[in-house]
Amino acid sequence: MKNVFSVITTLLDTISIYAHTDVTKFLGIPVDGSKAEMIEKIKSKGFIPNPYGKDILTGIFNGTEVNIHIGTNGDKVCRIMVCDANNVDGRSIRIRFNNLCRQFENSPNYVSFEDYSIPDDEDISYCMSVENKQYQAIFYQQSEESTDTAVMRDKLLHFITTKFTPEQLEKPTDDMRKSIVNLSLDYIVDIYLKKPVWFIISEMNDKYYIAMFYDNEYNKANGEDL
Repeated sequence: MKNVFSVITTLLDTISIYAHTDVTKFLGIPVDGSKAEMIEKIKSKGFIPNPYGKDILTGIFNGTEVNIHIGTNGDKVCRIMVCDANNVDGRSIRIRFNNLCRQFENSPNYVSFEDYSIPDDEDISYCMSVENKQYQAIFYQQSEESTDTAVMRDKLLHFITTKFTPEQLEKPTDDMRKSIVNLSLDYIVDIYLKKPVWFIISEMNDKYYIAMFYDNEYNKANGEDL
C-alpha cells in the first residue's frame, strides 16, 4: 500500500490539478435545482425580468448588459446562458473576446489548456461567413475551497482501492503502476470536465455578440429517454 501511496503522491506533485465533485457555479449560485428556484436566486443578485420573455433575466454582468437564459433537463437546471444584450462590429467583438480570455486566464478560479485569443489581424467577419470558422473558448472551474493535496490524495487512494485487491496494491508491478497513473488522471480530468464554462462569438444581422455558458454536466441528458 505504501508503494501505491507513493505513486499517487508523485502524481499529484507532478500534475498539480485538483478538483472536487461540486457543480459549476454562476455568480456563486450552483447551476442546479429547479428553474423557478434559479430565477429567484438570480433575481436576488439584482437582475430583473426581460419584457420580451418572462423566463429571461436582464442586468449587468462583468460590466456588460446581458440577457440570462436558463436551460433545463426536465425540471433540473443544466445550463445558464449569458448573452450580450447589444451587438457590435467585428473589431469590437474581437477585443471583447480577447479581454474575456485574459480575465479567465488570470482568474485563480479557472484552469484552461490552451490559448484561445484571436490575432489582431484576423478578419472575423470573413472567417465566420466564408470559412465557417467558430470562435470559442472553454475553461474549467476549480473548487472555491483551497486546494488540499491530502484530501485529493485520500480520494484517489480510495478510488484506486476499488480497482485492485489489497495483495496487488501491496506489490504493484510496473504495468500496474502505469494503470494507476492512468486511472488517476482519468478520475481527475473527469471531475474537471464536469465544471465547464465556455463562450462563443455569435452573429446576427452582420453584428456580433458573446454567448457564455455555465454548464452542469451532471444534470444534462445522458440517454435516459432513448
